Amino acid sequence: MEATLSARVARARYALVPGLLMGCLLPAGALAQADGAYPTKTVRLIVGQSPGGATDIVARLVAQKLSENVRQSVIVENRTGAAGSIGANFVSKSAPDGYTLLVVSSSYAINPSLHGSLPFDPVKDLAPVSLIAEAPFLLVIHPSLPAHSVKELVALAKAKPNELNFASGGNGSSGHLAGELFKHLAGMRLVHVPYKGAGPALVEVMTGQVHMTFGSVLSSLQHVKSGRLRALAVTSAKRSSALPDLPTVAEAGIKGYRRTTWYGVLAPAATSPALVSRISEEIRKAVNSEDVRKRILTDGAEPEGSSPKEFQEHLAAEIRIARDIVEKAGLKRR
Repeated sequence: MEATLSARVARARYALVPGLLMGCLLPAGALAQADGAYPTKTVRLIVGQSPGGATDIVARLVAQKLSENVRQSVIVENRTGAAGSIGANFVSKSAPDGYTLLVVSSSYAINPSLHGSLPFDPVKDLAPVSLIAEAPFLLVIHPSLPAHSVKELVALAKAKPNELNFASGGNGSSGHLAGELFKHLAGMRLVHVPYKGAGPALVEVMTGQVHMTFGSVLSSLQHVKSGRLRALAVTSAKRSSALPDLPTVAEAGIKGYRRTTWYGVLAPAATSPALVSRISEEIRKAVNSEDVRKRILTDGAEPEGSSPKEFQEHLAAEIRIARDIVEKAGLKRR
């Protein structure tokens, strides 16, 4: 089953959800918004995760550069809860004028597989604007845990089934799925402890209340360097440039394991295609500016800055991957 799941996950990365590309097509009306000057007032970037988490860090980095480039205030507003769905629902019902945008992480693609009754349609109610960056997770543990490698951690967990726990930013979050895939492929039993955001989850591991978490490099790296966390592996297919001596989870013995987190921007679905394109171009310019690229790379992520179509295709593939993992890991819809 392990080989089957890992193979299906790998194949799914290159597959598209058939209906997504059609479902995300933007309405033809409301083009007037893009014809005038934009922006002429404050732009809000809504983040569905708590302050201090990786999504919040990325959003604030992009907001600062956008503000400099467009010469208007761009602020970040956190509306947390339900693995980001509260913030997403808010933006889906906002005016399609480009002044209220949503910054999401990979949990956005997971929610449709885990939540049976979302207050919004992730495919139809929000339009992809641009992929910002992609980054591996770090498998980090509290330093008091007697494990210095993935192999030792798995052995410890198998010797104490259901005694070790892992934190995440919430049920259905990207960190949650990273942990569930790890459990499944390693054949061990861990207890999932969800929090209202990746930031609080990371704090609980640092204080020793929880044993481990799959934290973004962006938010975890500084704590690894300070000794407050011990990093065992990265979850990407290749080693991270920020931690080149750290093996991947697959290299450490969990064959077929690969999970990354990513960050992107979406707008209300009724936003005109011309305005979506204009915002996407500004985001690409911000992400590819020398100082922002350097910061993202230093923090262990890869800057992207995609077109709306490229992000749409990426999102379709990620929804397919999440569905496959949820089904094979036996997670229940809520």
